[in-house]
Amino acid sequence: MKEMRELTKAEEEVMQVLWHLKRSFVKDMIVYFKDPKPAYNTISTIIRILEEKGFVDHKAFGKTHEYFPLISKSDYSKFVLKNLTKGYFSNSFKSLLSFMAEEENLSLDDMEEIQKIILKNKKS
Repeated sequence: MKEMRELTKAEEEVMQVLWHLKRSFVKDMIVYFKDPKPAYNTISTIIRILEEKGFVDHKAFGKTHEYFPLISKSDYSKFVLKNLTKGYFSNSFKSLLSFMAEEENLSLDDMEEIQKIILKNKKS
């Protein structure tokens, strides 16, 4: 498997649709994009790039291909969060949480809920 890399905005949009659908032909993906919808050829090109990067594979049906993700949304989310923490918060998850608490104006209830989740995961 290739080393995971961050996706471009367009690649991530295509992956979001594919993660949602689980398996799809390009023609069936188009309806899941916001207006103005991208052209078939645009999605097809991005899918091939994602395949090259190791995010997607396909099953051939004659000349058409059904695509499916090789990387789960959860695995990619973890990868992006780790990179974000490393690149912008000196590899400190505490600094990231502190930043999010300040920027998002989290309520006391929100912070208590986060604390419960952390404690629950620590026990597991």
